[in-house]
Amino acid sequence: MQLILLFVGLVPSFIWLVFYLQEDARYPEPRRLIFTVFFVGALSTFAALYFQINFNNYLDQLGVYPYSFPSLFILASIEEVIKFIAVYLVVRKNADFDEPLDAMIYMIVAALGFAAVENVGAISDQFSDSAIWGDALQIAIFRFVGATLLHAIASGFVGYYWALGIINGRAMQFILKGIGISILLHAVFNYFILRVGPTIYPIAILVIAAFFLLHDFERIKKEEHI
Repeated sequence: MQLILLFVGLVPSFIWLVFYLQEDARYPEPRRLIFTVFFVGALSTFAALYFQINFNNYLDQLGVYPYSFPSLFILASIEEVIKFIAVYLVVRKNADFDEPLDAMIYMIVAALGFAAVENVGAISDQFSDSAIWGDALQIAIFRFVGATLLHAIASGFVGYYWALGIINGRAMQFILKGIGISILLHAVFNYFILRVGPTIYPIAILVIAAFFLLHDFERIKKEEHI
């Protein structure tokens, strides 16, 4: 049973992983490094959870509402910064990190590893002996078009600005801008989910953001060949 739950939780990340790796199909990254980055992204979930739990405990002590936009902004900041640090430490000196587009690919791969752990946790928390398998599948489907895609897109923007920074010789300046955008997107999405539920509005935000991210992929490809 647990193995099936694990499989269902991992499927959304694997589907998006295959989709986004097609953007780098001409010069694919080594599978070993892809697996390493995915695994490090998954491990970074636990680091983010540690800091988020401590932050929520701090809010409880202050009597502050934990789901206000400023609180959600800080929680999103924890996740986005930790995802970036995880990727940066793994790939920055790796010989296979040899073109700007790689920044986008590796950030998205790590984000999908992060989301995979979240998905397995979410499905496991909701599943009980009295629940039906349809419940697990329903959660997986919602997270496929929701949280999993959110993580991929948010980290994709970080990777995009990282790539621009590499091209322009000002990596850190651009990275900070990308992280800021990813945090804002993450916080706004979570705010809508908590305030109005899984309606068309948060999904529309992701669809629009996904369109811009795919355009960014094409822009970096063109910049690389100028």
